[in-house]
Amino acid sequence: MLTEEDACRLVLAEIDAVRSHVTYDLQILRVGSLPFGWIFYWGAVWDGRNGQRPRLGGNGPFLVDRENERLIRTATSVPIPRQIADYERRLRSEAHARNIAAKQAAQQP
Repeated sequence: MLTEEDACRLVLAEIDAVRSHVTYDLQILRVGSLPFGWIFYWGAVWDGRNGQRPRLGGNGPFLVDRENERLIRTATSVPIPRQIADYERRLRSEAHARNIAAKQAAQQP
């Protein structure tokens, strides 16, 4: 099971992979708590020269699942609440499949 600190390290590793493609610094901007883990919003550091944050393409937030240690990069073209709901539906479906498999295994002679 991941802690928020562990999840942060996973996200920072993903952000590090992007850093080589841009000329400005990137960081985690905000972290939100979710029933299954966290959502990490990230982007460019505020630019003190012109008072604006550089815009990035494709910097959708990351979802991190504390139980199965998944890091999910979200799409920028789909609303975040919908992606969270889709992932929660996936988790319920996986739990259901595990329950069925366990029942079937218990019924085996």
